[in-house]
Parts: sequence; structure tokens; C-alpha cells
Amino acid sequence: MSIITGLLAVAAVCAIDTAFTAAPAADTSATVISLEKAIEIALSENVAVKVADREIERAQYARRGSYASLFPQIDASGSFQRTIEKQVMYMDGDSFDFGSMIGETLVTYLAPLYGLHGISIPDPGAGSTGGGSSSSASDEGFAVGRWNTWSTGVSAMMPLVNVQLWESLKISGQDVELAVEKARNSRLEMVTQVKQAYYSVLLAKEANSVYRGVYDNALANFNRVQMRYDVRKASDLELARAATTLANAIPNLYDSDNAIILALWQLKAVMGIDLDENIDVEGTLDDYAETMGILYGDDELGLDRNSVMRQLAIQAEELATAVRVQEFACLPSLAVSFTYNYMAMTNDFKFSEYKWTPYSYVGLSLNIPIFAGGKRASNIKAARLQQGELDLQRANTERQLRIAIRQYLGTMETAMKSYDAAVKAAEAAQKAYDITQQSYEIGGATLTDLNDAQLALVQSKLAVSQGVFNFLTAKSNLEQTLGLDYEAAESYPSDNQQ
Repeated sequence: MSIITGLLAVAAVCAIDTAFTAAPAADTSATVISLEKAIEIALSENVAVKVADREIERAQYARRGSYASLFPQIDASGSFQRTIEKQVMYMDGDSFDFGSMIGETLVTYLAPLYGLHGISIPDPGAGSTGGGSSSSASDEGFAVGRWNTWSTGVSAMMPLVNVQLWESLKISGQDVELAVEKARNSRLEMVTQVKQAYYSVLLAKEANSVYRGVYDNALANFNRVQMRYDVRKASDLELARAATTLANAIPNLYDSDNAIILALWQLKAVMGIDLDENIDVEGTLDDYAETMGILYGDDELGLDRNSVMRQLAIQAEELATAVRVQEFACLPSLAVSFTYNYMAMTNDFKFSEYKWTPYSYVGLSLNIPIFAGGKRASNIKAARLQQGELDLQRANTERQLRIAIRQYLGTMETAMKSYDAAVKAAEAAQKAYDITQQSYEIGGATLTDLNDAQLALVQSKLAVSQGVFNFLTAKSNLEQTLGLDYEAAESYPSDNQQ
């Protein structure tokens, strides 16, 4: 045996050993899940879904808080004031003889006391001319109040008529509706991601199966060439080509194994479970090939269930309400208020001796907007401009969505045609490979012919799987665009068989 032949044999043996280590046994401890189970887990564990649900709860609390404006607002208060300098009061006697009035009152009530002690009664009008007090008396003021003022009580206020407030409450309810629709959109996106991740795992497993078949064929061919070489019926070149083909099949096998691991990680990520969880998927892409004949009719391709369009519709309602809120700002409002206070005014801190006096009132307040410098008119115009912007956005969004629907339908039709062609090509390639292999065994074909036939077979098998994958991916995107819930998406197109 020559040196080259020995090197080739060593290389072939190394390739075989490496290939066997590259094809580990299947893990039977993995939990096998179906697509329905994967979606069910994602609906309860996906982070985006949990956040959307909490956003709904937050909007509901915000709505409850806004409705609190309709109820009385009751507040308790307490205060203490220490007077630094008392207020001085002055009385003018020109228009009202306050001093004479006081004097007459004193004479009336103090006359018996003065008479008892032999004191002469003062003249109330002394020191005054006519009906007014003297200028010296009017210039002397007297301090009023006490040094300490204590106050405590409760107050309440409630709107009776406020059209602007009533209309603004509708926005809170629309915010809840918008949050619910956003949560629905999150679920639709999550279902699409789970489906596509699930299909990616199936595609990776199909590719791995094809490349494992390539490796098995390469190994079998190498063994045949090795036996023929041992009996001197094959040349060194044939043995080298067989060893090279076997060695080239190994990296593809490694890559396909790694692709399965990465696809499973992606699936676990969108499901919201631990990446170390040992799971596997059931079924093959061929199981979904029979659904490739199901398409949607023109009457089923409307955007009335599309989540983005529904969100824009809710936002349009909110803007319309906002315009009315600004318009109603020009209307009068009526509110009722009530206050009940206890007050004590003292010069000391002997709390037990304080005399508390109540003070309370009930009132109505009417507010009539008259002029605000054009602020209200500007707010109305700004809100109407937002309405116009949203209308333009809705029209553009609808146009883009209809383009996307046509693209997905085109992709689905192309995938079906590609699948049909790939199936026929795979059947022909399998037949050609079988014939070439038999011819090679009897010496009617070369190893190069056999490798070419095998390459054509590999490409056709991968094209079959790729056709199914492309169809399923486009279909899941179409269902999300149409706004079909997962349950409805499974049964919605039932009559349109191609």
C-alpha cells in the first residue's frame, strides 16, 4: 500500500470516528410538546402577554380614579396662627357716631352701678360737636383679635353641572378599551412568534434528517469503495473522493444539530420558559403539507379585525371626545360646597379652658367662562388638527396592510407551486440516485456521477421542506394581519379548497 493510500485510509478512519461522535443518540428524556401546547404555555408565561394584562389593570384603575371626580371631595384641615402684631381698627364719626352709641349703651346699663357709688354719670356727647367725634378720638385706633388662633374642621365640594368633566370621563373608558386591544395585539404577535419558532424547529429537524441521510450514504459509499480498493478494483482517486465526500458530510451534520438547539432556544424564549428546560416538538413539516391547499376568499380578507386598525379607530374616538371636551370648556359649571369649622382665639395655651365656636356654611358656585385670551379656541383647533393627522395615518396604515396581505398571499401561492415542483423533483432525484447507485455497483457509473445524483437529491428534499416552511410562515403572518385569534385562525378558512 502506498503512502498516499495509507494517508487516505487514516483520514477516512478519522472521518468515520468523528462522524459517529457527531451523531448522538436521541434524547428520550425531553418533554415533547405540540404546537397547541406551546401556544397554551406562551399565553400564560410570555412576558409581553403579562405586561399587556397589567396594562389593562392599570387603565381600569385610572378609569376608577377619573370617576371619583363625580363624588364629593371631602378634606379635613387644622391650623394654628400666632399673631405677631395685632390689627388696629379706626372708626370715623362723621358718617356714624359710633362713640355716642357706645356711650349711650354704657349709660343705660351702668347707671345703676354709678348711682350706687355716688359717681356722676358722664355725658355721652361730651367732646363731640354735632353728630361726629373729635379728630383726636378718630385718630386713636384700637387693637382687635387675640394672640393665638386655632381652627379645625372639614370641607366638601361636589360638581353638580360640569359638562366638560362628564365628557372627559369617556376618555378613561376609551383608554381601557385601547389597553384591551393592545393586549389582544400582543397575544396575536406572540402566537405568530410561537408558530414560526415551532416551524423553525421542524425545518431544522428536517434539514438534520436530510444531512444525516447524506452522511449515511457517504459512509456506505466509502465502505464500498474501500472494499473495492482492497481487491484492487478501485483506484486511489476513487478512495480519496469517497473519503472527501464523507468528510464534507460531517460539518453539515454538526451545523444541522446546532440549528436544532438554536431553534429550540428561540421557541423556549418566546414561550417564556427556562432556556434549560429540556423540550422537543412533535410532528414534521409533512404533517402540515395537507393544509397548503387552504386559502382565504376575498370576503375573508377584510381589516375589520386587524388590531392596528382597531387601535387607530379607538384613538380616533378619543380625539373626537377630546375635541368635544375643549368645546364644552366654554359652558358654565355649577358646584356645591360645604364647610364646618371649629375656632378658638386665646392669648394663652390653656387648652382645657378654650372656648371653641363653630362656623359652617353651604354654598353654590357658578363659573361662567367669558374670555381666556383665545386659549380655548386654540385648543379646539389643535385637537381638530390631531384628528386630521390621525385620518391620514389610518389611510396610510390601511394601504400598507392591504399590500402586506397581497404579499403574504403571493408568498403562499409561490410556496405551494414550489412545493409541488420540489415534490416531483425529489421523486425524480430519488429515482435517479437509486439508478446511479446500482450502476455504480456494477461499474456503469462513476463516483462523481453518484455524488452529483446525491447532491440533486439533497437539494430537492430541502426544497420540499423549505416550501412547506415558507407557506406556514406566510400564513401565520397573514392570520396576524387579518387579526384572527388563534382559535378562529384554526377553523376560519374551511370552505375554500384549491
